[in-house]
Amino acid sequence: MPKKEKQNTESRKTSGARTARGKSSASSKDKSEPRRAASETTKTKSSPRKPRSEPRAGKNDTTKLRIIPLGGLNEIGKNMTVIEYGDDIIVVDCGLGFPDEDMLGIDLVIPDITYLENNRDKIRGIFLTHGHEDHIGAMPYVLRSINPPVYGTRLTLGIVKNKLSEFSLPWDPQLNEVSAGDTIKAGVFSVEFIRVNHSIADACCLAINTPRGMLVHTGDFKLDLTPIEGEMMNITRLGELGKRGVLLLMCESTNAERAGYTPSERKVGQSLEYIFSTNADKRIIVATFSSNVHRVQQIIDTSARHGRRVAVTGRSMINIVNAAVELGYMNIPSGTLVDINDIKRYKPEQLTLITTGSQGEPMSALYRMAYSDHSQVTLGAQDLVVLSSSAIPGNEKTVSRVINELCRRGVHVLHDSSMEVHVSGHACQEELKLMQALTKPKYFMPIHGEYRHMTANRELALSLGIESNNIFISDVGKVLEIDRKGARFGETVQAGNVLVDGYSVGDIGNIVLRDRKHLAEDGLVVVVASVDLQDKILVSGPEVVSRGFVYVRESEELMDEVREVAINTLFECISGRGKVDKIQIKNRVRDDISKFLMSKTKRKPMVLPIIMYV
Repeated sequence: MPKKEKQNTESRKTSGARTARGKSSASSKDKSEPRRAASETTKTKSSPRKPRSEPRAGKNDTTKLRIIPLGGLNEIGKNMTVIEYGDDIIVVDCGLGFPDEDMLGIDLVIPDITYLENNRDKIRGIFLTHGHEDHIGAMPYVLRSINPPVYGTRLTLGIVKNKLSEFSLPWDPQLNEVSAGDTIKAGVFSVEFIRVNHSIADACCLAINTPRGMLVHTGDFKLDLTPIEGEMMNITRLGELGKRGVLLLMCESTNAERAGYTPSERKVGQSLEYIFSTNADKRIIVATFSSNVHRVQQIIDTSARHGRRVAVTGRSMINIVNAAVELGYMNIPSGTLVDINDIKRYKPEQLTLITTGSQGEPMSALYRMAYSDHSQVTLGAQDLVVLSSSAIPGNEKTVSRVINELCRRGVHVLHDSSMEVHVSGHACQEELKLMQALTKPKYFMPIHGEYRHMTANRELALSLGIESNNIFISDVGKVLEIDRKGARFGETVQAGNVLVDGYSVGDIGNIVLRDRKHLAEDGLVVVVASVDLQDKILVSGPEVVSRGFVYVRESEELMDEVREVAINTLFECISGRGKVDKIQIKNRVRDDISKFLMSKTKRKPMVLPIIMYV
């Protein structure tokens, strides 16, 4: 079982802070990396009622505290924030995002970390708030080029280790386990982990002490008064920080448009109990986020109470369940879990399947079930599919397609709009106001959300009395600078998206995406010919091949006309006097055929001339 954070306030009154070494999973360190980050980073138990001994910026100190978002602003996911003071940098979170519809063929999107690579000697640590993909998913890619110490709670690092095991890194990662209540000294910064509630266990917000004052980074959070496991958010500690003075609050904004409070996770348990009771004659398939350990635990517990066996499918679901069980975050009753390959031994009404694919991701387990491509599971009228999730903004169409395909197969589908089978892990308006009221920040920066979410969070801050000129809605790469004169936006550093396509990272750019979009929308016409430049004759061809433009057998006349245009253009290019420019020949063929097809079809396919010279 995960360790509970100690809350004995009397013990916090003791003078001094106990020190302990950070637990590291790395068996050896890479000697080529700077060692200052490791040697100057220590782990201590926080002593909140005693003034900290960290150096404060003097009146004549002009050093600026710089907050640099590299992701997570004006978007959902890809969360990463850089905090810099002088020669010290720390990084909060290291997440990935999912591609937009126009990013054809792209698997993942990660932050551009050029700024970190250029300042690798300054980095004192990466601090992870929790184990969701949008906060840790880019770790395997980032650790290819930099290797600072990484700090996270037990479950968070357990998920990170699973991810890193699938990648080959040039050095052993420096993974340091912490618990809520611990404080890490990293250069001039002191970073305290404070327990919060979220849709994954072991989530924390961060209180970052700097020479300019205290920063609070909320991570993702909500206030759950009846959490499935552990204790509620440590509002006492947040109130203590507010009394001492918080310089800047960086607060998540995902649910800032939603009024009221986010319901407790236990609400889903009540809905699951009703579903299992009223569908005793059906096989139940529940799709949810693999990282929502508490949700998976509730599904397993409900299944066990109703005498069902549980099978888990989907690689990420299997990995996280294994990690959670190994680390003690999940308890599976004996005999309940069965292998997905053994489900045919049981009657449908004796089974519950827990699967990935709640976002309709292509190739996920639920997607393959819906399209009859799953090797072990075939769905039909005897099945009930429960989508225990809400669609991430941008995924609505893919989720809808999967639901439609399931319904075509006679499968009964329940989702959040028809029954309360999901609650958010993010704070709604009243909880966001509570966070601001507890911390009482001088400056406020909405983070983690699209622009409309951050604007809604700004309105909440205004309603609580924070001055408008002390609220900063930033953007990726935009630097917020704080010094003794106040806070303001400064320069913009290199930032943006790095696209991951299979094993390719960063070599797919706008030109490639534009070509893919062009091919997807208009198709391709290839013209192949052989030319003898010395004798100025056309040796063979041109042959015209169409892909995704027109069906050649039904458009033979059009293809013959394209061939004539190519022949005429080639003869014009090679029959003139003087030296023939090979590049010009290709450009002329491309341009003339494009103009002809546009005039004939009002379409503009990609034209690819292949000219061979003999």
